[in-house]
Amino acid sequence: MYRPVIAAAKEKMIKTKEFYQKDMLSLRAGRANPQILDRITVDYYGTPTPLKQMGNINSPEPRLLTIALWDPKAIPLVEKAIQKSDLGMNPSNDGKLIRLVVPELNAERRKELTKVVRKGAEEAKVAMRNTRRDAMEQIKKLKKDSQITEDDQRKAEDELQKLTDAQIKEVDKIAADKEKEIMEV
Repeated sequence: MYRPVIAAAKEKMIKTKEFYQKDMLSLRAGRANPQILDRITVDYYGTPTPLKQMGNINSPEPRLLTIALWDPKAIPLVEKAIQKSDLGMNPSNDGKLIRLVVPELNAERRKELTKVVRKGAEEAKVAMRNTRRDAMEQIKKLKKDSQITEDDQRKAEDELQKLTDAQIKEVDKIAADKEKEIMEV
């Protein structure tokens, strides 16, 4: 009877973790990663178009990204969008290919980025704890309405706590991996 409550909580926690993980992929860590361009949209013929839908983005070298657009006429638009973004990179082009050199991170910027990683991890963990709290309330309501026994309530609460602990541990691992990647020189 309490299974749907736990399944819904698990689904919410997994989505929270995946959102955090995706958010961390877009964080620039001194290494060229095509996903840092995922958030950039270009005003292409009056339509905001994601950059990744306009061409191929590759990383031929550890600190270089190349963008091969399908429509070479869009190169100035893409360059303008990259310059307006918060990436802090200057694009250069040869008429066919846009090159982005990913600057090396200084120690101060690395520390700032680790704070961003920790803050994001904490927000994800708080969201998971809120999901757990909501599910606990639903389980208590089931017990109050005599739909489950006290043993079932205890079992459900233990299961929910184990689920929460496991998901929080995964978020901590994602954060630790990202911090390690940022602090690598």
